[in-house]
Amino acid sequence: MKKQGSFFVEENQQNPSDTPSLNEPLASRMRPHSLEQYIGQEHILSEGKPLYQAIANDRLHSLILWGPPGTGKTSLAKTIAHQTKAKFVTLSAVMSGVKDIRAVMQRAKVDLPAAIKTVLFVDEVHRFNKSQQDAFLPFVEDGTITFIGATTENPAFELNNALLSRARVYVIKPLTDGQLTRLIRRALAEDELLKTQQIEISEEVISAIAEVADGDARRALNLLEIAVDMAEEKQQKKVISKQTLDYLLQQDFRRFDKGGDEFYDQISALHKSVRGSSPDAALYWLCRMLDGGCDPLYLARRVVRMASEDIGNADPRALQLALDAWEVLQRLGSPEGELALAQAVVYAACAPKSNAVYSAFNAAMKDVKSSGNKPVPNHLRNAPTSLAKDMGHGSHYRYAHTEPGGYAAGEQYFPDGKQPVHYYQPVERGLELKISEKLKQLHALDEAYKKNN
Repeated sequence: MKKQGSFFVEENQQNPSDTPSLNEPLASRMRPHSLEQYIGQEHILSEGKPLYQAIANDRLHSLILWGPPGTGKTSLAKTIAHQTKAKFVTLSAVMSGVKDIRAVMQRAKVDLPAAIKTVLFVDEVHRFNKSQQDAFLPFVEDGTITFIGATTENPAFELNNALLSRARVYVIKPLTDGQLTRLIRRALAEDELLKTQQIEISEEVISAIAEVADGDARRALNLLEIAVDMAEEKQQKKVISKQTLDYLLQQDFRRFDKGGDEFYDQISALHKSVRGSSPDAALYWLCRMLDGGCDPLYLARRVVRMASEDIGNADPRALQLALDAWEVLQRLGSPEGELALAQAVVYAACAPKSNAVYSAFNAAMKDVKSSGNKPVPNHLRNAPTSLAKDMGHGSHYRYAHTEPGGYAAGEQYFPDGKQPVHYYQPVERGLELKISEKLKQLHALDEAYKKNN
């Protein structure tokens, strides 16, 4: 691979089976050169699938690969270039600008008459701004390049519509434990450096590495490489024992993206588990986020939201408990605060559910935005001065405490000319069951007042 400016060019005319440098990390040495060597992503690369057919028949189109780190996006792009005998050019969205993009395009145009295809791979394409993304468009359209972008972020949010309309998006999934196990076994069997070291490793340890890698192929191979370096020497063999792995895993290897889709997927799972009244699943997702390094105060804020949105007046104690947990976190920190947060999450999951307040608030807000700025009726206005009283402010107001039952039946609290709207519809669960009964009684009193007046 040759560096030219801020981009790299890999001439794929070489034999794909050439032995990579042993100075490269294991993850780099194990990159596949053909679809047969590629592990994972069967949902798009199985025989008969559109992408597989496009690669096999050399009818490649521009595409976006969207998935978490370490799931094979770069490896797939390189495999595609090898398989289609194209020149592989890499641009980094972190280091490159429009000038580098134009240089790549100029080089690709020179190669076109010689029938040399160019696959342009842009890692972290979401980091390019709008003008930089726009710079690719004419060259994608006229076939100068086949564009392959890789991103960990949702393309619908991070990429221009114009670029998205010219490229197909493929979701790249985390590898399963079984796929990672196959990858580890393949590395042990095929990597030239590992084969010279007489490594002894049990299936139990291989499975443990695959599990802790959390769907990330790069992480699995890095763990294996470090474990080999730390392995105990026994009778001219390197033995990777469970104890070796346990010592290695004192570091944190869980995947947690504090700003991307992984983060929002996990908080969504926590919220939906609480809403679905599953305390065990809610605890699992809470612990996943805490273990991954999420700020507990952020989680406390979200639990307060859950208590209002999904429980509301069905059990107002959930909101108080969420606020209490937030305060404990601020006063005591970890681990006491995290335990209080877990208590609030479990209570919220077990509490009766109602989104009646949430729905009523949204409906009222929509009504207010669409109905204009209607004046407050005179009888509801404040009358702090004699002038205000002379203007009729507060006149004919019925003081509820002096009315029978403490309720001014038939009183109008909406603006003049606006029909009363029942935004709040309490559910037949928890405390809202009693609230519902009370409101029905009050509505009946209003109807009786209207008939008699």
